[in-house]
Amino acid sequence: SSSEGNILEDETAIRVLSSSKTLSVEISEKQVVADQTTREIDETRNGYSPVAQLSAVLFFCIADLANIEPMYQYSLAWFTNLYVQSITGSKRSHVIEERIANIVDHFTYSIYKNVCRSLFEKDKLLFSFILTVSLLKLRGEIDDEEWRFFLTGGVAFGSPPANPAPEWLSDKSWSELFRASKLAAGGLIGLADHVAANPADWQAFYDSAAPQDAVLPGPWQEKLSSLQKLIVLRCLRPDKVVPRVQQFIVEKMGQRYIEPPTFDLAGSYADSHCCAALIFVLSPGADPMAGLLKFGESKGFSGTKVQTISLGQGQGPFAERMITEAVANGSWVALQNCHLAVSWMLTLERICESFTPETVHKNFRLWLTSYPSDKFPVSVLQNGVKMTNEPPTGLRMNLMQSYLNDPISDVSFYQKLETKSKAHLAFQRLLFGVCYFHALVQERRKFGPLGWNIPYGFNDSDLRISVRQLQIFLDEYDEVPYDALRYLIGHCNYGGRVTDDWDRRCLISILANCFSSRVVEEVKYKLSPSGIYHIPAASNLEQFVTYIKSLPVEQPPEAFGMHDNVDISKELQETRLLLDSILITQSRAGSGAAAKSDDALAEIAKDIVGRLPASFDTEEALAKYPTRYEESMNTVLVQEMQRFNRLLNVIRNTLRDLLKALKGLVVMSPDLEDVGRSLLIGKIPELWMKSSYPSLKPLGSYIKDFLARLDMLNQWFLTGKPSVFWISGFYFTQAFLTGALQNFARKNKLPIDILGFDFVVLDESNPAAPEDGVHINGLFLDGARWDKQAHALGESQPKVLFDTMPVLWLKPGKKDAFVTQGTYNCPVYKTSVRRGTLSTTGHSTNYVLPIRVPSKHPEDHWIRRGVALLCQLDD
Repeated sequence: SSSEGNILEDETAIRVLSSSKTLSVEISEKQVVADQTTREIDETRNGYSPVAQLSAVLFFCIADLANIEPMYQYSLAWFTNLYVQSITGSKRSHVIEERIANIVDHFTYSIYKNVCRSLFEKDKLLFSFILTVSLLKLRGEIDDEEWRFFLTGGVAFGSPPANPAPEWLSDKSWSELFRASKLAAGGLIGLADHVAANPADWQAFYDSAAPQDAVLPGPWQEKLSSLQKLIVLRCLRPDKVVPRVQQFIVEKMGQRYIEPPTFDLAGSYADSHCCAALIFVLSPGADPMAGLLKFGESKGFSGTKVQTISLGQGQGPFAERMITEAVANGSWVALQNCHLAVSWMLTLERICESFTPETVHKNFRLWLTSYPSDKFPVSVLQNGVKMTNEPPTGLRMNLMQSYLNDPISDVSFYQKLETKSKAHLAFQRLLFGVCYFHALVQERRKFGPLGWNIPYGFNDSDLRISVRQLQIFLDEYDEVPYDALRYLIGHCNYGGRVTDDWDRRCLISILANCFSSRVVEEVKYKLSPSGIYHIPAASNLEQFVTYIKSLPVEQPPEAFGMHDNVDISKELQETRLLLDSILITQSRAGSGAAAKSDDALAEIAKDIVGRLPASFDTEEALAKYPTRYEESMNTVLVQEMQRFNRLLNVIRNTLRDLLKALKGLVVMSPDLEDVGRSLLIGKIPELWMKSSYPSLKPLGSYIKDFLARLDMLNQWFLTGKPSVFWISGFYFTQAFLTGALQNFARKNKLPIDILGFDFVVLDESNPAAPEDGVHINGLFLDGARWDKQAHALGESQPKVLFDTMPVLWLKPGKKDAFVTQGTYNCPVYKTSVRRGTLSTTGHSTNYVLPIRVPSKHPEDHWIRRGVALLCQLDD
């Protein structure tokens, strides 16, 4: 621009233009190289996209675990740190496919190992299974519909064809097989037809002791995928799903994914740093403090270098002062039972967030213990190192732990009564009885409601105080005060935790077997019917320990006084827990599935609405059955109609609103979303359960049961009071029972509080209505069967968990006139869970009444078996 005259004669301008052209060419060449480099970088980076996809899948696997337990919280920073460690720690390779495979393998196992450390035993297989299925879904090897069917068994409304083999195949199993054959994926098409055509072959599979290892009949062994085989097993033998799931994981991921790492305090400590808390997530019976103090000693932290405090009311300021001092001098602080100091948790969170490497001594560690609690600070959980340390399982391990722990392992304590030979002999034998009792009451928890209605947290402190009291009493008295000791141990030390009267009865019965004069006087007194477990003829601590080591690792049900069928119940419970827990973690997938399944959801909703009858006309019912002094059942009928009307309206209105929401006519509220999600997985929506009677049935069975209850009331309204009442069909059963007693009391002019029911088991299935009292049916025996020949309770048939009870006559009379000899006082519950809550009426939401059932065995026999009557089964 500063050039003058002819530009062609300006040498400076020509030089500038020439150099500009050269620079432009260079830039163009470099741009080509840069574009090429960018493409190569993108190609290389995209080559690693499988690792990124895997990471996303893994992160959501662990994020959803918090739905199972509130303590299962993991931060993105923690996850990223493990990811970086896997990149640096995995085997290197110049071949990108090999390098990716190495990172994927290292990172997946690293996640499994680190997460398992903080999971309870019951959830370790669950996590491994979720991990496996999520990775298979990523590869496109799992069909969503088949996976959902495996978890739920499908949603059943219509009736399948007639059961081809009712003598061994249950209607529930046949219904599930039929629905499985209709799955859109098509892999199971023809399965139900093959079962119907070849019942003998399939019965052999069903009767197999280990069906998870057995070969499927016909072409199905080769034809079906691993998940489809799981579906078949779920339908026919759900009790063996858990071992088959383990095989599934081994097939797809390898053996190490079903072998979680053992509890390793040193490893957890090595992974920690001064700014992150180490958190023990407690379970009943576990006390990690002794192990922690011992570990502290090995690391040079003992005495004043480890300060412990049990949190509770008013302990917060002391704990805060301890932490402040320890942060400065580099010692350890252990805060126990954080779940008991809910109000102080915000302060704990603030303290932990204030930790920085610059302000905290590098040797400082904060140890926390807590039972699972949704009030525990999430940030502390996410950034801390979590560990679970559960007590040993099995009678042998439990007995061994008792004998190797203080005070029994203390020789001076054990031999204190040695100078009194009679007292020392009684002490050793009764000590073993108490330890066996301690093991039994803890191990019964795994049998669910057959073990205890409520799973109590019996722990080593109960045993320690009982053992010390035993020694003190034997030292001070010449004769063993059995009654006093049984009261202290059964009603105070252990019984102090027991809140259910029927559980207390069971506890006292178990103690009576383990703690009596026969324990001391009889040689090898049998603690179990077979005598495998007995009081050994030992004379010192070492001989008792040697005997314990000789006991079987796996204990038979008879060790608990239970029937062999209880193992099937336990395995079914484990399967149900596994599948229900997986469903809880599928919340994200569930929402997506709901969005894609609007048509299926609308179909289910329309089907249910179409089945619902009109609400009862309570005014018409009241006119036909007016309130009368001599007939309380009229009031029972009208009130039952009112209760069922409320539930009927809730179900009908939510389904109509859901259908409108699916069409976009109303807003899809969170409640409606929850209803939709529940319908798709075959569960009863929470919104319905708030207005419903207790039920554990899947959705299809619940609707059938609900319609049957409505029909019962309708028939009563149309044709009059039935001769036999279906007791399971009542919403509020206690009102019906009170009505029956009230009728008798008013007829005979007796005060109702001195009356009760006597019980007569009838042989007829449809007897005429009695003059006094009521006939009832619809009850199921759990843990025993009704022996028609002996007209008494009998042992369950193999593999038959429930037995239908015949018609019972509830015969009103004066309580003090009833004969209780030769009967078992059997509690009646509405559902198999057995425990309920006390409602505002003063009645339990689950317990109904006790029924005395004729028995040839002593009552203790059935008490230890956990025998009860149920108004309804779970399916």
